[in-house]
Amino acid sequence: MRFAVISDIHSNLHALQAVLADIEDRGLEHIYCLGDVVAYAAYPNEVVEILRKRGIKTVQGNCDRRIGEGLPTAPQDFPNAEAARLAGIFNDWTIDIMGEANKQWLANLPLEVRFMADDLSVLMVHGSPRRINEGMHGNMSDGELVETAGSAGFDILLCGHTHAPYHRLIEGRHYINPGSVGKPKHGNDNPVYAIVDVVGRKVAVTTVEVPYNIDEAAEAIIAAGMPEHFALDLKR
Repeated sequence: MRFAVISDIHSNLHALQAVLADIEDRGLEHIYCLGDVVAYAAYPNEVVEILRKRGIKTVQGNCDRRIGEGLPTAPQDFPNAEAARLAGIFNDWTIDIMGEANKQWLANLPLEVRFMADDLSVLMVHGSPRRINEGMHGNMSDGELVETAGSAGFDILLCGHTHAPYHRLIEGRHYINPGSVGKPKHGNDNPVYAIVDVVGRKVAVTTVEVPYNIDEAAEAIIAAGMPEHFALDLKR
């Protein structure tokens, strides 16, 4: 089985369109999304509608839960008071402009999805199997990753939230993070996603970078009246 994994789109329509075009060019039919579909860029409705129309299997991210349920940001989720204030502005704006059907879709997303890829069991989560907003970072030790996975059963764990891609094989189990489509943190501005090839019990992972029109994405954030911080944050 060969499939694409995307995550952390964060309302960045331009980046999502570029990634989906690349996936289509490669002839990949199966796409899975690890959540945080919305927040912090200008096109939350459009991004949700693309995923809904295509029937892309998606798990709920912490931002999806907030927007779907109309919740305020939690200050403890941010490094300082100013970051929390800016995020709150964008959070409230996104809640206000989201269509009700799209909010319901976000609110009803599952916390996990399981499926079989050839002979291996796959578990999809946003953060970790324990918590929606717990990051499983690529620089964690083997022991830390195993502990964070807890008692969840899987051969392949697909997790997002940290925005940085990796593939680790620990005690015969694969830990895969595809990185971020909308707010990448792997060292440059390009959206990234993962292609996972499973043949029997063998797994190969390819991280794919895709260029896109980052200036248009940034300009759309400014045009929406949102803090310039989020436009600048697209360009690292």
